[in-house]
Amino acid sequence: MPTSAAKRILVLGIGNILWADEGFGVRTVEEFHRRYDVPDNVTILDGGTQGLYLVNYLEEADCLIVFDAIDYGLEPGTLKLVRDADVPRFTGAKKMSLHQTGFQEVISAADLLGRCPQQLALIGCQPLDLEDWGGPLTAPVREQIEPAIKLACDILAEWGSPPRPRNEPLAESDRLLANDIDHLHYETRARPA
Repeated sequence: MPTSAAKRILVLGIGNILWADEGFGVRTVEEFHRRYDVPDNVTILDGGTQGLYLVNYLEEADCLIVFDAIDYGLEPGTLKLVRDADVPRFTGAKKMSLHQTGFQEVISAADLLGRCPQQLALIGCQPLDLEDWGGPLTAPVREQIEPAIKLACDILAEWGSPPRPRNEPLAESDRLLANDIDHLHYETRARPA
C-alpha cells in the first residue's frame, strides 16, 4: 500500500500495433509489465491509440513515463529520452508523436486542467517503417525495447519506486494484452500472403 507521501507514477505505452514500428510504445510497456513487478503507487497502462481519453490517467499521476515511437528525424532505431520541460506541452509545439491525436494534445489538456504530472519522461524510438499494415516491429526498433525498459527502471528508481524483476513468469491471463495480440503471439502467427 503506498504511503501518503508516495508519488503516484504512471508508466504508459502509446501507439498502434497494427502499423509496424508505431507499436513500439505498446510493445515496450507490455514487455516491461511482463518482466517487472512495481510498487503499489505505480500504474502500468497500455494507452494504445486512446488519445485524449488518456487525460484522466495523467490527471491522477504525479510522475509520468511514456514509451512511444517518435519522429526525431534521427537514424531509425535511435532511442532518445526527453524530460520535464523539454517535453512539448502545447499543440503549437513541433509535433513529435505520430498519432492522430498527438501526445502533446494529451499533455496540453492535462496542463490546461491544472493536473499535468510534475515530472515527465518521454522515452522515444525513431521508427523505420510505419507503412507495413499488420507487420511486426523492425529489427532496429525491436532492439531498443530492452534499453528503453532499462531507462524506465532507472527513472523509477530515481523517483523512489524501483521495479523488481518477477520471480516467476507472468501468467498469460495477467498480461496487458491478450487475445493473440500480445507481442509473442502477434508476431509469430502466420501472416497472409
